[in-house]
Amino acid sequence: MNELAFAVVGTSTIADSMVDMIHQCSRARYRGSMSRDAARAASTTERLGGTTPYTSIEEVCRDAAVDAVYIASPNALHVDQALACIRAGKHVLVEKPLAPNERLARLVFDEAAAHGVVALEAMRSVHDPAYETLRAAVERIGRVRRASLRFGKYSSRYDEVLAGRQTNIFDARMASGSLMDIGVYCVAAMVHLFGAPEDISCTPVLIADAENEATGGVIDGAGTILARYPDKVVELSYSKISQDLLPCQIEGELGTVTYGGVSVPSRASVRLRGQAVRGAWTAEAQSTGDETEDLALAACDNNMCYELDDFCACVAGEMDAARYRDITLASLAIMDEARRQAGIVFPADR
Repeated sequence: MNELAFAVVGTSTIADSMVDMIHQCSRARYRGSMSRDAARAASTTERLGGTTPYTSIEEVCRDAAVDAVYIASPNALHVDQALACIRAGKHVLVEKPLAPNERLARLVFDEAAAHGVVALEAMRSVHDPAYETLRAAVERIGRVRRASLRFGKYSSRYDEVLAGRQTNIFDARMASGSLMDIGVYCVAAMVHLFGAPEDISCTPVLIADAENEATGGVIDGAGTILARYPDKVVELSYSKISQDLLPCQIEGELGTVTYGGVSVPSRASVRLRGQAVRGAWTAEAQSTGDETEDLALAACDNNMCYELDDFCACVAGEMDAARYRDITLASLAIMDEARRQAGIVFPADR
């Protein structure tokens, strides 16, 4: 496969991080960034080593030299921009969440299939080999009964809310909020590890979104989802208005796996309990005393490199994107139901 020439939609920090990875990837090269502000598009493109700035998605679509587009715009713009690029024959790598809801995500994937291009959600965790190490560790702890996956990080944008100013991160019109911006990592990790649950219940911490009465008048600052499976329960905790310092934890009948950083796994260990276990698990997991083993996770300064590598492999036909599509769709279906229970409505839901 020749190098994929990337246009980047957006000039945020995460867009800069992806451009760093594009420069380091032997199968990709950076062409330029898009911003509605022409000066910003030009300065960003020059600063990041590109050649061609863009001021509209139409310009990106018209550029025959662009093979793929990384979309890192506000959530509410993802679908329209992705569809425009797809219909112009461009592959798209779309920041999480790929769409405001499952229905629109299906539309993006269906259009990509119809036009013979790849559409992939940039959900870094499901591409990170650290999760394969965690999955192997989970196999050692017997039947999983409980898990707690969590991500809480205080957002400086909440200070804007407290000051009475509007911000895209807490704006239903932008399809944002704590679940869509940070809780999505917990949901995707759960689906990646355990599949979709039978049902969920969501308890949100709502904050006012007074300018958006037509979309419910509230947005979530934090929340908890309880997901029920036939043999276990999984708790998802997420917040953008407080700091969560606890690790993620997966509890099996024979032991427990813990790790930090649901989006960028780190500090992982598996602890097998000491009590002798009878039955099918004895041969592999019995020990004479509690044993804790630190897990060696793949070391990487920026784990966005893995999603980029997989995207390029999908474009080259070396990997099937269907498994990642299924995680995206299942995750959005869960978040649709969580928002329904929370009373959070986006314009795209109508």
